[in-house]
Amino acid sequence: MYSPKTFFKGTFTGISNTLLQHFSNEVNPIEIQKALVVSKLSRYEYERNKHKNLTDKELQIHLRKRGTDVEKLIHFYDLQKKFEDNVANTLRDMGIDVEVVNRLNCNEDMVKEADVVLPTGGDGTFLLAASRVLDNKKPVVGFNSDPTRSEGYLCLPKRYSSDIRGAIERLQKGCFEWLMRSRIRTTLVVSEEENLVPKYLHDTEGDCDALFKVKTRSNGDGGKVLPVLALNEVFVGESLSARVSHLQMRLNGSTENTNLKCSGVCVSTGTGSTSWHLSMNRLPIQSVAELLKLLDIEATEDKNSLAAVLSDIYNKNLIFAPDDINMGYTIRDLISAGVWPQPKGIKSRGFAKKIEIKSNCFDACLVVDGGVSFCFNDGTIALLEVLPEDALRTVVFKD
Repeated sequence: MYSPKTFFKGTFTGISNTLLQHFSNEVNPIEIQKALVVSKLSRYEYERNKHKNLTDKELQIHLRKRGTDVEKLIHFYDLQKKFEDNVANTLRDMGIDVEVVNRLNCNEDMVKEADVVLPTGGDGTFLLAASRVLDNKKPVVGFNSDPTRSEGYLCLPKRYSSDIRGAIERLQKGCFEWLMRSRIRTTLVVSEEENLVPKYLHDTEGDCDALFKVKTRSNGDGGKVLPVLALNEVFVGESLSARVSHLQMRLNGSTENTNLKCSGVCVSTGTGSTSWHLSMNRLPIQSVAELLKLLDIEATEDKNSLAAVLSDIYNKNLIFAPDDINMGYTIRDLISAGVWPQPKGIKSRGFAKKIEIKSNCFDACLVVDGGVSFCFNDGTIALLEVLPEDALRTVVFKD
């Protein structure tokens, strides 16, 4: 068994301190008169909305013919509704006006009228609710509706899934710390306005208007600022994953473009650094063990081996603070042979405060938080940046 030395222990401590030191200590109790509960749209509800012409019985027959486990869908639908009712009833018992919505009927006016937005689901539901909040004033506080199946990284600690009242009382008393999560603002420069029409990747027919109406605004330099902010990441690349993405990239206002051929570029916030950013950059224990063997160091892939410890340290260092003003970019599968990239020298992974990407692609897209896609074909330019006024106001329970 390998025991990490003091250096490694210090590294773990340093990572922990880095994540915590950015939390703001300024706390004010949240006065909650009206709460907007944004509920997870279960798979059964999705299918029912998609097949509106069928009765429940007909829908279940259709799903069974397709090979779907209907009982499982209904089971998790019932669990979600039970949790949703518990949240709503608890709030009403506390004298709070409640409106319950999901992604099919949540709109901008509902968000404006609420004192707090409460996603009840997992991280996907949290991202959905956050996408409706376009300023840094409205608190968004998530409840994990199924802690046994969902990590719920963006939600309150799992114990509050069974203590809704306790969580709300903490918000009302100010027993928390604010965490202003950075979000990425995207400005597109396009030749044709139709390229600004969004495609909702989890949409059903006719739901586009129910989600939110995209209203771009000019940035004064010919660009259009998208009214959707990325809490996790922005990805650009060819829609067909097997096709090479040809892009030009500039970092931090540089006047020099770097021509790239790759599998796309992912630009992440600190919040998103625990998600796709971590997954695509993770260093497997197997790779570390093989490197150690090349150095004539005996290595295994056991849980407590040197390779496992080093891999864990490396992977933890990929995570950065949710309120960091820097964006972490990853050029996925960067082609580094012959003349590519042009010029040489760009790192396949790094940090920047401002990123500009120009498309030389054939059929590409720019995707925000895995949910909303925009056309990103040849000639289109995307400017990505983090601004304080775009942050998302969330809370942290320290104990």
